[in-house]
Amino acid sequence: MISRSTFNGLPPWTLAITAMLAVQLSNATSVFVIEQVGAGGTAWLRMCFGAAFLWVIARPNFRSIRKQDIPALIALGVVTGYMTALFLEAVARIPLGTAVSIEFLGPLTVAGIMSKNRKALLWPALAVLGVVLLTEPWHGQIDAAGVLFALGAGTCWGLYNILTQHVGDRFSGISGLSLTIPVAAIATLPVGLPQVISHDFAWWTLLAAAGIALITPVIAFGLEMLALKRMNHTAFGTLLSIEPAFGILIGLLILSQTPTWFQFAGIIIVIAAGAGAQRGGRRQDPGVPLVEVPLEPLK
Repeated sequence: MISRSTFNGLPPWTLAITAMLAVQLSNATSVFVIEQVGAGGTAWLRMCFGAAFLWVIARPNFRSIRKQDIPALIALGVVTGYMTALFLEAVARIPLGTAVSIEFLGPLTVAGIMSKNRKALLWPALAVLGVVLLTEPWHGQIDAAGVLFALGAGTCWGLYNILTQHVGDRFSGISGLSLTIPVAAIATLPVGLPQVISHDFAWWTLLAAAGIALITPVIAFGLEMLALKRMNHTAFGTLLSIEPAFGILIGLLILSQTPTWFQFAGIIIVIAAGAGAQRGGRRQDPGVPLVEVPLEPLK
């Protein structure tokens, strides 16, 4: 069974950190696929392969779905698909670390709003200062489209965290993902399929997209869902504050994107804003029965 007890021996923060590294690794390697089929096509292929993998690993139990579960499952699927599509459109235009930092404004704002301390709303404003340093608009070379795509992805990211926790309370392990990622594939089909069929791409593109999909959404999003079962939004948001640093690191190692000193200072400010916005710890058990889905071998 894929259930809550499977990862009970691991601290939830280790699941979140591993998920963040996996997400940034998949985003960086997606750049090479984007060159072949476009950002929308890459996102769609990742969702399609992810859905296929998840249906093999965790066969969804459709009979367990209640009518009141359907809106959240559809919403999470749509948000997941466009969080990926919009972010890849941003990465195609601006450096990975910058895109992650701008996108981070979404969950940072959500965490500030949901915090009991109203002063936490001041921290997103500080993060905006960091983003200004990252984009360096005084050079006159800012890619407005890339920034807007990253902001759109950030909006989806904030909603994704809320919906993931809600769906994760109902469905154990990655069974929730096996229901939402197919929705994400359908939702991104209008922007993804036209790009895929209009490109003359190399044969390795499909293999690369499949490998990336195994990392994200399958492994990374599964770990995030497990982490969010055991953490509240403020604790999870505090950990998320280091994701821009992971974006810079992975961008440097894989894409050779070296930040300037101003951009490095911007990253530090964004991380500090994320850490300062939130206080909290482990989440109380939601007390909602989980739907367990057994792993079955492919027949």
